[in-house]
Amino acid sequence: MALHAIDLRKIKIHDRFWSKHVNLVKEAIIPYQWDAMNDLIPDAEASQCLENFEIAAGRKHGEFYGAVFQDTDIAKWLEAVGFSLAAEKDEKLEKKADEVIELIAEAQQENGYLDTYFIIKEPDRRWQNLCEGHELYTAGHMMEAAVAYYQGTGKTRFLDVVQKLADLLCETFGTEEGKIHGYPGHQEVEVGLIKLYRVTGKKEYLDLAKYFIDVRGVGENYFLKEMQRPGYKNIFPEFAGYQPAYSQSDRPVREQDAAEGHAVRAVYMYSAMADLAYEYQDQELKEACVRLWNNIVKKQMYITGGIGASGILERFTTDYDLPNDCNYAETCASIGLAMFGIRMANITKDASYIDTVERALYNTVLAGIALDGKSFFYVNPLEVWPDNCMERTSKEHVKPIRQKWFGVACCPPNIARTLASMGQYIYSAGEGELYVNLFISNQAEISLGKETVKVSLETRFPFENEIHITVDGVPAEGMKLAVRIPDYARGYKIVSADSEAAYKEEKGYAVLMLNEDAGLTVSFDAPARFVRANPNVRADCGKTAVTKGPLVYCLEEIDNGKNLSELYVDTRQKIEEVDSELFGGITELVLKGKRIDEAAWDGGELYGEYPLCLKDVTLKAVPYAYWNNRGMGEMSVWMKELI
Repeated sequence: MALHAIDLRKIKIHDRFWSKHVNLVKEAIIPYQWDAMNDLIPDAEASQCLENFEIAAGRKHGEFYGAVFQDTDIAKWLEAVGFSLAAEKDEKLEKKADEVIELIAEAQQENGYLDTYFIIKEPDRRWQNLCEGHELYTAGHMMEAAVAYYQGTGKTRFLDVVQKLADLLCETFGTEEGKIHGYPGHQEVEVGLIKLYRVTGKKEYLDLAKYFIDVRGVGENYFLKEMQRPGYKNIFPEFAGYQPAYSQSDRPVREQDAAEGHAVRAVYMYSAMADLAYEYQDQELKEACVRLWNNIVKKQMYITGGIGASGILERFTTDYDLPNDCNYAETCASIGLAMFGIRMANITKDASYIDTVERALYNTVLAGIALDGKSFFYVNPLEVWPDNCMERTSKEHVKPIRQKWFGVACCPPNIARTLASMGQYIYSAGEGELYVNLFISNQAEISLGKETVKVSLETRFPFENEIHITVDGVPAEGMKLAVRIPDYARGYKIVSADSEAAYKEEKGYAVLMLNEDAGLTVSFDAPARFVRANPNVRADCGKTAVTKGPLVYCLEEIDNGKNLSELYVDTRQKIEEVDSELFGGITELVLKGKRIDEAAWDGGELYGEYPLCLKDVTLKAVPYAYWNNRGMGEMSVWMKELI
């Protein structure tokens, strides 16, 4: 049996590291994003997301505004609200969300159709451009939001709306004669349908998700056929010369062995594949998931858990192509990677997947939002020189400072729903077994099938590596407790009642059988260390990065001066770990190194035969997650190594 996430209503996070992020969801992120979607943020890009629904519902007259998938911003906002209400009731917020849900219900067509772009702007073109239209993508996010809101509040109004939509999809798509034999251009509906099946028990939703995966890339490409129809027109100009690999539709999913195309599309699809592999006990589909995962994490992933190397079309490129200053590494892609990883961990009970989930969450996902919750990165580079982040150049997608909002604003509400649901990553549970994945302080009541246990986890991780776990209410027949052994942990041990506890290692977990209530202390060493990339990663040859536990560190101009490219780090010198009150309390890393002496270049020559002169410097590194929270400046993760 696969493991599953725990009930988010039954977990309370109070963590020194994570609470400042998780608490922001209700305190700042949800209110800020509400204002953004109502166009109340001065100097921010317009949204008109809610206004589109008012027009579609007939409350207002006007034209559709925004991206074809603009509806998904409010869907992800509602999903975050659902998760937030599961953690803590808030009548005012719930009332506001209920009003939005009523607006969405009013906009929904009699037959269940729900997409304001095609309701307002192109009602005669519904389902005619699956490649670019994002109708199924939008439907999927609505389904995910409705499930989260139902689970957080117990209310069924939104669930009824999306079931009506899902029923329409079941009537519209499939193998039967008279149905559309296509599939989504941007995968997501598969994830939504599976979640909807799991709360309603309606097998037709699961079967439709399976259909969309099974038919993808089989035979003549559906999107290319679609484009040959009379009257077809592109929504996105950049889709001219469309290549099916971009949407992972160039061949059947079970035959794919390398991540390709648009990174977010890919990992959303892989997440659904993992779910379906379990639901249908499809070994071939599971093996494809393993291959695709391994290709990503071993050959196409940044050290920060970012994926998608190309700024053009936000896509994977080729193995080991990981440029630092012009990459994309979209925040949504790392969220999708975490979604894929937790599913693989739950069906395999293999902790190596959680190592990558943790990497993505602690680095790229957190870097995507400022510490005040009011500005965001869409793109997550590993090296920034603000002066060359210029419009109409190859780096125009790289922003040297977080933005208030985006015309295409998929990332901000995606971060909100992820932070609001962090509990789904901390634990996984099964019949008589509990897996501890992430070290985040919390109290939880967790169902293990017939029995419920109370669990307390206390820690100051990731800056200290001691975790206290208390389990109360252990069933009379006993239970299995599995605690992750991180890939960076050294000297891992578990102590119970002042003596070291023997454990069995299973796929990266320390497994103990508990027959009575227990108090355990898990500890390990995770000192700061220098890490190098495979030499095939051309961008990082001769360079090193520094990490501590799951955290990747970076140099910032505010600490180390201009032109970070002049710096060399001496990896023979010990890394000094220094406690700091910066960012609410972190461990700073102090490094020894050299800087190129510019004195010889006082004449301003562009080229010359001057010798390389170096001078001693002390460097300070901070967590990549927090870069750009002290103003705009240069940043670099990878440093030249002094030899």
